[in-house]
Amino acid sequence: MAITAKDVSELRQRTGAGMMDCKKALEENNGDMNAAVEYLRKKGIAKAEKRADRSTSEGIVGGEIFNDGTSAALVEVACETDFVARNEDFGKIVASLVAHRVQSTAGDIEAFLAEPMSSSPSESVAEYVKAAAAKTGEAVNVKRTARFDAGESGQVGMYRHHNGKLGTLVQITASSREVAQHEATKELVKYIAEHVAASAPIAVDRSGVSAEKLESEKRVAEAQAREAGKPDAMIEKIATGKVEAFLKDVTLLPQAWVRDASITIAQLVADHAKKAGGTITVDRFARLQLGAE
Repeated sequence: MAITAKDVSELRQRTGAGMMDCKKALEENNGDMNAAVEYLRKKGIAKAEKRADRSTSEGIVGGEIFNDGTSAALVEVACETDFVARNEDFGKIVASLVAHRVQSTAGDIEAFLAEPMSSSPSESVAEYVKAAAAKTGEAVNVKRTARFDAGESGQVGMYRHHNGKLGTLVQITASSREVAQHEATKELVKYIAEHVAASAPIAVDRSGVSAEKLESEKRVAEAQAREAGKPDAMIEKIATGKVEAFLKDVTLLPQAWVRDASITIAQLVADHAKKAGGTITVDRFARLQLGAE
């Protein structure tokens, strides 16, 4: 069967492979377009696997808010260079993965990667990512993902830094659907998402900090007090005070708001809840930054 330039062009459009690779794939598969796609995908996946151990410190954190602001999703997609991260094709790859996360109910990254890709159910998300690596010529991987569903009486806020390398989600629960949908509440979740991006808290409040972490901080504070020559009778009190200061610094609600250091996030929540005519509780947040754990 004669292979035409139109056939080669169509295959290139579908796969992103080079012209010579597309021509060879069509020749090897007697002009069968679908078979040629599979042929290139298999070759592409093999190439992607060889790239898998390369450093992927660049990329994009993509995100979307949906369900009238009650749900949102983030996906951290990494590549090797900023040049590829800023490429339009890479942006489309990230958008496809975010669109899939909107449809996905996976509880962890392994389950997410194992799901059939919503835009091409014949392949898994992991296979789609491998094919993307072949198309970009770099290692590509999904490092982390988050999805929040707040329900009717909740609201989710999202912040994405303009460079695409940092994204956050914040979920709140209000005393009613009306309070959740109030403009003051919608403003609040945006403010908190922005604050989480800037201040990087580790938990909403002290209940979210593990006992092991608190014990570790206390031991360090006690050792520092002894090293400074403080009396044994004072060491416990000094250590307790330092742990409290640590919690104030690293948990969300006691932190000074980045836009106005005269009020805490807890006060910001209370003020906006009053404007919305009810009560608001901050449930959780997620912070995805390229290169961070």
